Amino acid sequence: MKMDFRWLRMVFCAVGISGTALAQAKPGHLDEVIRQLDASSAKFQSAEADFRWDLYERVVKQTSTQAGTIYFTRKGESTQMGAQIVPPGAKTLEFKDGKLRVFDPTSNHLIEIAAGKNSAQYESFLTLGFGGSGTGLSKVWTITDLGAESMSDGSQTVSVEKLDLVAKEQSVRNMFTHIVIWVDPARDVSLKQQFFTPSEDVRTAVYTKLRYNTKVDTKPFAIKMDKQTTVDRR
Repeated sequence: MKMDFRWLRMVFCAVGISGTALAQAKPGHLDEVIRQLDASSAKFQSAEADFRWDLYERVVKQTSTQAGTIYFTRKGESTQMGAQIVPPGAKTLEFKDGKLRVFDPTSNHLIEIAAGKNSAQYESFLTLGFGGSGTGLSKVWTITDLGAESMSDGSQTVSVEKLDLVAKEQSVRNMFTHIVIWVDPARDVSLKQQFFTPSEDVRTAVYTKLRYNTKVDTKPFAIKMDKQTTVDRR
C-alpha cells in the first residue's frame, strides 16, 4: 500500500548556515558510517537544540524563516519529538504515540493527524537524523556518502558526515526528490538538513546549541488548549 505523505507537506508549510570544510567520501566509508550510526543509536536517549528553518520558494524567489527549540527523546522503541516555533508565526508541534499535533496559539486551533499503520515510517521521517539506526536508514533511503565535513554544534566543532538520501518509496520522492543531512555519527544527531522538492523549493534546517543525552523538560513544549480551542482530527 502506498503511503500518503500529503500531511507532511502541510507540516512543512505550517511550520513553515554555518561554514563547512569540504572533503570527498572515501570508497567504502559509507559502511563504516552505517555501523557508527547503529552503535550511537543504541546509546541515544535525547537531544535538544535551537533551530532555524529557512524555506526558499523558487517561484517567488523568496526565503521565509522560522526559529525555535526542538527536542527528541527515546521512549522504548519509539522516538518522541516536540518543537516550539517563536513568534511571528508561533506554533507548537508534537509527535508521540503515533499522532502528529500542530497547535496554532494565535487562532487557538489544533490539527491532529493519526499516523495509524504507517506510524513507524512517519516517525522515521519526522525524526530523521536523530537517534535512528544506520541500518534502519538504509532500509528506507538510498544513501550516497558525500564526505566528511567540520561543523559547529554551537559549543564545539565536530566531524559530520554529509549524506544524500533518496527515498525508496515513490510517494516520498513525489514530495522530496532528495534530502541531504549533515549527521554527527558519534552521537547520531543532525546539525543540518536540506529538503529538495520537485518544484525546486528548498527547506534548510540548522540545529545549534545541541544538548545531547540530557534530561529534557517537556513542559515548555506542552500544547495548551482551553474550551475555545477548535480541533481538526484527520
